[in-house]
Amino acid sequence: MQWNIVGFAGPLAATCGGTPARLRPPAEALPVPAAERWAARVSPDVGRRLVDRARADLDAPWPQPRASAAARVHRDGDRDGYEQQVFARQRRLSRAVVAALSDDDPRYLDEVADGVWLLCEQSTWCWPAHDDTYARRGSVLATVTDPFLDLGAGEVVGQLAWTDHVLGRRLDERYPGLRQRIRHEARTRVIEPFLSRRDWHWLGLDGHVHNWNPWIHGNVLVAGLVLCEEGVERDQLVALVAQGLDRYVAALPADGAIDEGYAYWWNGACRALEALDLLAYATDGAWDPVPEVESLRETVAFPHRSHLGGPWYVNLADGPARPPADQPWHALHRAARAVGDDEARRHAVAQHRNDLPATEEAGLGRLLRALTDDAWLTETRGSSPLPAEVWLPSTQVWLARGHAGSAAGLTIVMKGGHNDENHNHNDVGSIIVASDGVPVIVDAGRPTYTAQTFGPDRYDIWTMQSDWHSVPRISGAAQPHGRAFAASDPVLVRTDDMTALDLEIGGAYPAGSVRSWRRRAAHHRSGHVTIDDSWEAAGPDTQVRLLLAGSVTTGDGWARVRPLDGATPVRITWPAGAQHTLVVRELDDPMLTDVWGDRLSRLAVDVDGRTELRVTVEQERNEDERP
Repeated sequence: MQWNIVGFAGPLAATCGGTPARLRPPAEALPVPAAERWAARVSPDVGRRLVDRARADLDAPWPQPRASAAARVHRDGDRDGYEQQVFARQRRLSRAVVAALSDDDPRYLDEVADGVWLLCEQSTWCWPAHDDTYARRGSVLATVTDPFLDLGAGEVVGQLAWTDHVLGRRLDERYPGLRQRIRHEARTRVIEPFLSRRDWHWLGLDGHVHNWNPWIHGNVLVAGLVLCEEGVERDQLVALVAQGLDRYVAALPADGAIDEGYAYWWNGACRALEALDLLAYATDGAWDPVPEVESLRETVAFPHRSHLGGPWYVNLADGPARPPADQPWHALHRAARAVGDDEARRHAVAQHRNDLPATEEAGLGRLLRALTDDAWLTETRGSSPLPAEVWLPSTQVWLARGHAGSAAGLTIVMKGGHNDENHNHNDVGSIIVASDGVPVIVDAGRPTYTAQTFGPDRYDIWTMQSDWHSVPRISGAAQPHGRAFAASDPVLVRTDDMTALDLEIGGAYPAGSVRSWRRRAAHHRSGHVTIDDSWEAAGPDTQVRLLLAGSVTTGDGWARVRPLDGATPVRITWPAGAQHTLVVRELDDPMLTDVWGDRLSRLAVDVDGRTELRVTVEQERNEDERP
């Protein structure tokens, strides 16, 4: 098999394109042992908690996605109710697969067969919010004769392929014919659409490549390797997947940064690394580009470069500041080993849970890889590296803290960029400040996804607006959406006393709002941070705004914030006499309340008649200290 470089050749083709490869046969194509060899490879203790959960599932009804729930995305915008039923069904099947591998009780294999059958009978694998059948046909339900290949369809076909790989022979013995049904549905819903249609938006043929690309390609790869017979079609499918991944890697910046932020790294760059790891295994190492491609080596460092401390991360775009702790850390650990990044490996190890090395939340393939990765299972706990300074020029994101390896004290982050990034928020020049790793000046993140989130009214959602980010409001104007509204002229400043990023952010506002607006965020060796704004020709109704989390009190020229999680309180000061207002935003969406509690507060300092303002943030030396 040759790398198919017709029409496109990126960094992967440059590394592997001249190397012929032969695919392992389907039964040996994935780096996880089948049931017949599972007991010899995997200790029963590894999956014990999953088996316990699977046992509890046995007497419960299976989750049922309903037509009325699927149609809601077109009626009232709700997509979450349907998706949560689908996710619950797939998580239950994953638990059943591990239980069937770990325990000879035939009830678990019956449970697997029930889950597989339900997925095969499910009218659509596509999540309704992604399906184009409403736009094309006016149908609020999927058109089963014209399946849409999206993230949901990829996840189902990947899960079925992994199930077939590890339990295929046992299913043949107890449920003859079921594997043929898997192959029929996989071919109809995924394999044929993937091979016959090359206009899927997530392929990135128009140059816009995002996290759907590696997420779907990775699952299609698993399906092709396991569910297709050896031959020309299987080779063609794998070559098309390789070329598709190449488009994603070609768009990945040299510094490995993800404009969607940390939370989306796991389902973007990490998916690419996992798919390429499988490709290397399936070709017996012939196609193994990851160690050779700079952007892939660098992106392995992105999670720890985004770490504020504890469960808190720099959240850009739609990512939460406190993302779920149950990430596939083993995938990061494996990638770090592949590229020799010891800091990334340490960060992954620091999150290791000996009682449960992986969960079913991230999908069956990731779960099986974790349970059979001896290097991951035997690692001892470590500590996160917490680098003293990070600069990612592709996204213009800068971070500085007092000392490497410690979240104690203040950490400051500033983001430049532009207002047409993936999962964009209008946030050019936005500031985050954390006390002992806990955000105090914050980015709110996003509420629960609805139809509006990715529709024409996206920027009517308050969390997407610059008015609710820690950026100025200039001449009565907020930042508009669009790539043209961007930061420029980033300058890193390092002296004996401080380190800083200086940006021009005036270009992020409507024409005529301001001639120039320079923003400098600095971390001083003494431990405090400053935000310096200076501007020319701003009109009336201009404010410097900060979004705050925690308990806030204010006075003339000062604010005191008692952060979440018991972190050290901070005081924020600005010139006395500059009027300020404090607006409390009550929260009720669980995507926000689970992170911030019941409120956020927006501090706005009026700067009419001024041309500069310095805001200083300091930790209080003792809890009773007042500004």
